[in-house]
Amino acid sequence: MDRNVFFRNGEVIRLASLKKEPVDEFRKGVLFAIRNGARIAAFFAKPGDRDGFELFLILAHDSEGGLSVHACEVGDRYPALTPDCPQAHLFEREIREQWGIVPEGHPWLKPVRFYPSPPGVCDFFKVEGESVHEVAVGPVHAGIIEPGHFRFQCDGETVLHLEIALGFQHRGVERSLRGGPGKRTLHTMETLAGDTTIGHAAAYCQMIEALSWCEAPVPAQAFRAIALELERLANHTGDLGALAGDIGYLPTSSYCGRIRGDFLNMTALFCGNRFGRGWLCPGGVAFDGDKPRRGSLSEKLETALKDVRSAVELLWQTPSVLARMEEIGTLSKESCEALGLVGPAARACGVSRDVRFDFPSGIYRFSQIPVSVGAKGDVFSRAYVRWLEIQRSVEFIREQIENFPEGAVRKPCGALVPDAMACTLTEGWRGEICHVAMTDSRGLFCQYKITDPSFHNWMGLALAMRDQQISDFPLCNKSFNLSYCGHDL
Repeated sequence: MDRNVFFRNGEVIRLASLKKEPVDEFRKGVLFAIRNGARIAAFFAKPGDRDGFELFLILAHDSEGGLSVHACEVGDRYPALTPDCPQAHLFEREIREQWGIVPEGHPWLKPVRFYPSPPGVCDFFKVEGESVHEVAVGPVHAGIIEPGHFRFQCDGETVLHLEIALGFQHRGVERSLRGGPGKRTLHTMETLAGDTTIGHAAAYCQMIEALSWCEAPVPAQAFRAIALELERLANHTGDLGALAGDIGYLPTSSYCGRIRGDFLNMTALFCGNRFGRGWLCPGGVAFDGDKPRRGSLSEKLETALKDVRSAVELLWQTPSVLARMEEIGTLSKESCEALGLVGPAARACGVSRDVRFDFPSGIYRFSQIPVSVGAKGDVFSRAYVRWLEIQRSVEFIREQIENFPEGAVRKPCGALVPDAMACTLTEGWRGEICHVAMTDSRGLFCQYKITDPSFHNWMGLALAMRDQQISDFPLCNKSFNLSYCGHDL
């Protein structure tokens, strides 16, 4: 009952081997697995071979390092999972919005990305009371920031409820991938969320390699891991600086903005692009890095670590900074697990969840990074987890450079396996990135599902703001630092 087909990260499954369960058995099996520690990595629908639709739900079994898939056929409705499994709520709203399939019993089927005209107008939750007032922020914000709408129900300065409305960045990415892969597919993956170029490109390249029975050469796997950790270093450093800026602590804010640029320039050292576009490709990497270039990276890395240490340790040594971080925006471990949060936001709650450790692929199978966890689930914990990860990412890159394997960095990938499915997981800097692809009889994508870590985590921000002062929102928001476009796709 607890699983249909069990497989590993990057393993191919023949669609013919997937058993379509009756809806009731599908629901029972999924809920049984979640009660026993599994969580939802992806949940989506596609038109059936005959009438109706097919539902596919990928479960991640962190303690076992494996995945399982449950599938069933439905008509235009089915009994919702959400009342018994909160982490399914956004997936089921998305399925209803995309395909018109009604999850009966879902508590609130508000839009995910598609709104009636004008955009953003929908039935928002309201709290009634004499002293209750509503504060609406966005979708247009000051400065350079993507659009998103935040609606607060407040009693005085205390936030009773925060509702987040996104979808303004919707581009129809998943729909555009059907019939691929094509010449533009890799470019599309690199721009799903611009600050996660390497994370999404790595998941896609691993997908193509899985479906074409190709394994990237070991040197290419090492370069990919270095690229992924450089992306983590740049963004974590930028986040710590931005958190300092929201507090009004200018020394760390000023330094980290510059040091973030140093990490980005290290990526450009290898491929000419600060975000890493064009570096990764199916079958390996497009740009080699000879020994002198790797040596230059090692020197720059040590200098940057010294600088970021000086800047960040100022935070932990300043009582006024700690007072603004500690016990602000607290999210319990129980809420984190119920919502299925991922990445630093989950690890800050004491949940040891990291794809690099739980579902290792590539070079991470041979050289693992310890999982950095916090304790309280507050702004401080989310900040300190980032600092721990910065140190461990530098140590990992240093190890890869010192023991770098020689050899080719790319091999050709053949045609994709027809009538098959694969799921790839990558630990992006925000958390777990999940790509699921299905091929048709010609070996082309008939379905491609992407779950960015922000899709899991936005509700975590909403819960973290409950009973907080509304003036704490910028700080809480930055401590999660979630993606609008990664959610909207």
